[in-house]
Amino acid sequence: MPLEQLVLASGNAGKLKELAHLLKPLHMTVRSQAEFDMAPVEETGLTFVENALLKARAAAAASDLPALGDDSGLVVDALDGAPGIYSARFAGPDAADEDNNRLLLERLDGLPLERRNAHFHCCLVMLRTAEDPAPLIATGTWHGQILEAPRGQGGFGYDPLFLDPKLGVTAAELTMTEKARISHRGQALTALIERIKEG
Repeated sequence: MPLEQLVLASGNAGKLKELAHLLKPLHMTVRSQAEFDMAPVEETGLTFVENALLKARAAAAASDLPALGDDSGLVVDALDGAPGIYSARFAGPDAADEDNNRLLLERLDGLPLERRNAHFHCCLVMLRTAEDPAPLIATGTWHGQILEAPRGQGGFGYDPLFLDPKLGVTAAELTMTEKARISHRGQALTALIERIKEG
């Protein structure tokens, strides 16, 4: 299935930058949904896959092009899976990354590192058209722990608090290339690219 153009169904600048970087091997024109006159998508799904599908369908309809929807978030064991699908709006509908990180630290206050296990989950959904009955779906998971204070200047979202215990660094201390190789989004996109090539 040769793809010449793909619309990224996200308004998150950090996600767009990461996804465009990860999609380079496909040599396609990657466009942002911001180029098209579309209203923000209401994320009414109860799961990552439902929200990714809603985003992809709206972007495909607005652009008349294949679209890639991404829904991802941080799942913290001690918080019964929160913030989960509400990761971007954990501290409120207009919350900034700093607000969400501050609330996360407050909720985990006093817990030792061994009880601060978490993972990033990413679900990607690609639709060839808005009515595509057989979307391509791929997921990825990145396990780690939540630190008591931020570290690193890279990445976005919860990256400065998310420690990869095997590497001993936070997601914000990795280069974009390093992060792409091991992150939840990198894993999901690698799997999706294989599916695209097969098709």
